[in-house]
Amino acid sequence: MSQNTIRLTMAQAVARFLTMQKTVIDDEVVPIFGGVFAIFGHGNVAGIGEALHGVKDVLPTYRGQNEQGMAHAAIAYAKGSFRRRFMACTTSIGPGALNMVTAAALAHVNRIPVLLLPGDVFANRLPDPVLQQVENFGDGTVSANDCFRPVSRYFDRMTRPEQIIPALRRAMQVLTDPAECGPVTLSLCQDVQAEAYDYPESFFEEKIWHVRRVMPDADEFAAAATALLHAKKPVIIAGGGVLYSEASPALIRFAERYGVPVMETQAGKSSLPHDHPLNMGSVGVTGSSASNLLAEEADVVLAVGTRLQDFTTGSWALFKNDDLKIIGLNVQPFDAHKHQALPLVADARAGLDALNSALTGWQAEPDWTARAKDGKDEWLAAADRATASTNAELPSDAQVIGAVQRARENAVLVCASGGLPGELHKLWKAGAPGSYHMEYGFSTMGYEIAGGLGVKLARPEADVVVMVGDGSYLMMNSEIVSSIMLGAKLTIVLLDNAGFGCINRLQMATGGANFNNLLKDTHHVTLPGIDFAAHAASMGAISRKVGSISELETALQESEGNDRTTVIVIDTDPLITTDEGGHWWDVAVPEVSERPQVNAAREAYVQALKAQQAG
Repeated sequence: MSQNTIRLTMAQAVARFLTMQKTVIDDEVVPIFGGVFAIFGHGNVAGIGEALHGVKDVLPTYRGQNEQGMAHAAIAYAKGSFRRRFMACTTSIGPGALNMVTAAALAHVNRIPVLLLPGDVFANRLPDPVLQQVENFGDGTVSANDCFRPVSRYFDRMTRPEQIIPALRRAMQVLTDPAECGPVTLSLCQDVQAEAYDYPESFFEEKIWHVRRVMPDADEFAAAATALLHAKKPVIIAGGGVLYSEASPALIRFAERYGVPVMETQAGKSSLPHDHPLNMGSVGVTGSSASNLLAEEADVVLAVGTRLQDFTTGSWALFKNDDLKIIGLNVQPFDAHKHQALPLVADARAGLDALNSALTGWQAEPDWTARAKDGKDEWLAAADRATASTNAELPSDAQVIGAVQRARENAVLVCASGGLPGELHKLWKAGAPGSYHMEYGFSTMGYEIAGGLGVKLARPEADVVVMVGDGSYLMMNSEIVSSIMLGAKLTIVLLDNAGFGCINRLQMATGGANFNNLLKDTHHVTLPGIDFAAHAASMGAISRKVGSISELETALQESEGNDRTTVIVIDTDPLITTDEGGHWWDVAVPEVSERPQVNAAREAYVQALKAQQAG
């Protein structure tokens, strides 16, 4: 049976296909790809570059300044869109492509969809070795792009133009699947990008992708419901899956009806408004006292949309009830089965709604719910003390957080790594779902500013505030330029503690000497006097250095009226952290050392290990 065809290069086919993929948001059909980030080179400028130019009016192309940074922005766009929309990124071969591998790993760990289109070597191999080609002496099929394989949900290499037909179809299945979604890498051999093929017109028909809501299996559901019906001290751990499923209303209904306290992971924070009486706040290593005291006694943990990483579980030493049962309500079976949990493989909203209907007559013990609410009141008082304004010459991270919260309480807060995530997890008062955007699955230094750009592109109406340490800023700041070019206004609060303060504190806590983390403790001839405000201004940002918490609050209020990205710098103390809340974290301490501090830390470590549970 014959069908109509259209002759296009493989790159043109990719571009046209992307423009025809749609989704439905608020009853409106919209493009599922928000755009393409691109840095062109000899491996993609003539192929994909020319093809993207042909569709630029319907699929915008944004020029990044750094390949890793632009991929971070694309990932943040998808996260900020609750995985309903996403972006593509294209680079040349070699170093340009490999710069995206860290971002691919970030997306893989966090289950965030992004389409990566790195250029690759010549499929015909005639120019071998082409500029920037990595040669494997024992395998002629290997290229640098094979590094994407372990950090991609789906990987394919295009060595013929017609291969893009099944590859793109498979890519879309993965990108839109709530269980499998993550980074997809289609490695595009540069000669094949330019080769033409007679593609079927049906390949370019409009396709509307809808969210799949997996319903619970009857037997798994019965086991989970039975466990809850016997629970007296239940808790809910809300992960990122609650937000991606848009399940916050269902979570509120369930928690309120049955009196179950809720605690949030980094990815799940903002699932409930911070002021909801049953929201105990953060849990685990960076948890509130309200959450962690309950978690220690809980007899049933309903883990919704979380992969239960070690920061959430206190390295599996947080839960101390010998009769504990975990219910893994997760759309991904891999996560639902963790640590001998009762799996409930289902969409978060569908699963919560089903449980809400099935548990009529059951209730958490009233004393348990009352204790939870009292514990929250005590925690909020402690948090307010930590974030209160101060006249200290070097304020703490917590005090800076308090200033940002007071000045920009309705902002979307973006952060990723260092000491700030722990303090923000405990102390930031998140309101609406998605108002707290933390990349802590991979804890990638350098994500913050690029991530803020992605959030702003996804939610242009939002007031986006990025908090970043000086260490992360030095690693990656170039997307400030992109934010200005695109009119994507950010407010960046840069906390300068003159080094890697978080790791310095961890070094000290494990008995180590202050070494190579704070700038003053590094091998150096002279210490740099870094003028971060001048640096930001040189890239076109409005910038300012402030000398106090009160001055910071004023600067934050004034910057709301600025017409472009603003960077506000404040010096902070590298040693102070919030003592309240928190939990032990498994960081292995050397068994043998000449230093008594390390030996003492090892003894404490061995004692702490006794509380750890094997899975």
